[in-house]
Amino acid sequence: MVSEAPPFWWTNTDWRAYGLWPLSWIYGRISGPRMDRARRASVDLPVICVGNFTVGGAGKTPTAIALARAARRRGLKPGFLSRGYGGSLDVTTVVEPEHHRARDVGDEPLLLAREGMTVICRKRVEGARRLASEGVDLIIMDDGFQSARLTFDFSLLVIDSRRGIGNGFVIPAGPVRAPLAHQLRHASALLKLGNEDRADELVRRAARAGKPIYEADVVRLDSGDLKDVPVIAWAGIADPEKFFRTVRQMGANLAEMRSFPDHHHFSEEEIADLLDRAAANGYRLVTTAKDIVRLEPGHGRAAELIEKSRVIEIEIRFDDPSSPDKIIDAALKSARTRNLAKRNPEKSRK
Repeated sequence: MVSEAPPFWWTNTDWRAYGLWPLSWIYGRISGPRMDRARRASVDLPVICVGNFTVGGAGKTPTAIALARAARRRGLKPGFLSRGYGGSLDVTTVVEPEHHRARDVGDEPLLLAREGMTVICRKRVEGARRLASEGVDLIIMDDGFQSARLTFDFSLLVIDSRRGIGNGFVIPAGPVRAPLAHQLRHASALLKLGNEDRADELVRRAARAGKPIYEADVVRLDSGDLKDVPVIAWAGIADPEKFFRTVRQMGANLAEMRSFPDHHHFSEEEIADLLDRAAANGYRLVTTAKDIVRLEPGHGRAAELIEKSRVIEIEIRFDDPSSPDKIIDAALKSARTRNLAKRNPEKSRK
């Protein structure tokens, strides 16, 4: 999967997108039918998949965390399943934030592991079985909608209202992971994040197809005391402008913005440059939770950068507070029906 989205993917369609369209047509002819004919294995536990239509940056991970928190409030024990993108381990692993590094397991699994048991596995069916053996009673997948071979009981596709689906083209001419008709066919519902309008056309299309539409916003968990403070905002995420916009909304004086590739592992030179620029100019350093977990305290001046960087924490807040419960209820009901059919195939056919 493409990890870095070229800027032209997120602008109006231009000659680059049209030039790559033949390759996109081929990619779509492969990726769409592959979703339709996938032979999916199942586990007894209910499975919620949190995915998105495009490459990176929609808000899957904080959405998965919001659902897990709702599940815990109901007395459930949720567990997260991730491929561990950006990590080097290729064996099924229970993530332990105290011992694992982002270089080993990926940055997003480290964030998820702060909220609940998290397993990384390149083969998600094996990962789901490991979670079941660890005693969880609800599996929440972070990504994997287009490619997983695991049966979902509820698939929630997150779409950012500011970026939408970009130019609407399939990879490599645009950011869309598979033809929209195929993706909508397998989606249980959509979650629109934010109140801008770039996602509205797709939301209307999903609504016409009978898909429930949920709405939420990204809320910062911060006192807002950066007003007029000169800062260097640094981020290695799929959509750094989203973070920079949050810092501006806090009233900070955004003196410098430093963007790095998504899942980027910082070199000693990059770390030193951030620290030295901040010290020389009296700037405050601010970053994201996803970036801070990729810093390794024993790596050069990484511990100093961790100490001197302020992390802007965020969470997903649903417009309708009952929405997470509705999603969880639908997944639990689907799993019960699926398991009943598996145990009593003759009765389920009647």
